[in-house]
Amino acid sequence: MPKRPLKVAVLGSSGAVGSELLNILEERDFPISELRLLSSERSAGKKVNWKGEELLTKNTTDKEFLSVDLVLASAGGSVSRKWLSTIKDQNAVLIDNSSAFRLENDVPLVVPEVNSSDALKHNGVIANPNCTTILLTLVLSPLNNISPIKRVIISTYQSVSGAGQSAMEELKILTERYLKGDPQNSQVLPYSLAFNLFLHNSPMLANNYCEEEMKMLNETRKILNMPDLKVSSTCVRVPVLRAHSESINIEFESIVKPKDALEELSQSAGIEIIEDYENNRFPMPNDVMGRDNVAVGRLRADISHPNGLELWLCGDQIRKGAALNAVQIAELLIPNK
Repeated sequence: MPKRPLKVAVLGSSGAVGSELLNILEERDFPISELRLLSSERSAGKKVNWKGEELLTKNTTDKEFLSVDLVLASAGGSVSRKWLSTIKDQNAVLIDNSSAFRLENDVPLVVPEVNSSDALKHNGVIANPNCTTILLTLVLSPLNNISPIKRVIISTYQSVSGAGQSAMEELKILTERYLKGDPQNSQVLPYSLAFNLFLHNSPMLANNYCEEEMKMLNETRKILNMPDLKVSSTCVRVPVLRAHSESINIEFESIVKPKDALEELSQSAGIEIIEDYENNRFPMPNDVMGRDNVAVGRLRADISHPNGLELWLCGDQIRKGAALNAVQIAELLIPNK
């Protein structure tokens, strides 16, 4: 990477994650000499206020990548693949939020609090993990320091933001219609989420797990560098706007006491503890929406297994589950001078 500040392009700048990327770049005062907002032709021309300056989103073309140093992409895998060679021709680094490159051997898959050193081994592309995997590995990594993890069982409660801005708007509309007694006709998702939930709608695979569930297996193994880790998940879409929740059961090689796990997590970056057994108060989506930290609580011994531990977490899907993690990766690449 060249000396700071950098010429940065945000690919997919008009979407929910793209908009949050712009907010976080400003909040964290990321060193930028020029910011280019790229989108589809349909979204081009949108005015965006960034650091007191009015910027226009532009249709994505080859010339928009000229002399760029860094590209933060959140426009889908096909778009990232389309522009990859153009980006590499500029000797720029692509930090990609899609699943396009995550499992490629020469592409680091990075959660900065977990495997920051992997980011420096890139060949021009760094992949941002799936949102549920980011939240999961943020917790598994420090706990694995106490005792090696053998097996993880997860149930996710995933917000509609994971399906994009249009799905978020649709949930609001369909909720209003539900309360009025009007028909529920979902156009973005296969079913209405208004006062409803359904199993994740990503494509079903031959093993009867969906793509989302297999992402949690394959990406967790890669991030933690634990290729034989046993992982099984059930992913569910719930009527929450932008924060994911996860119920996690962990089997260790030896007994891990909840108080030791709690102490380890409380000292870990990116994690805060919300745990009040007396008042039955634990993390909720409302606790983390619009915030960076992942909230963890209700750590307890698994009564079905001597080496088991149960916990619950909530994290903002758009921030730590996507945009914030991407910017944190970019910060790892910034030269000191």
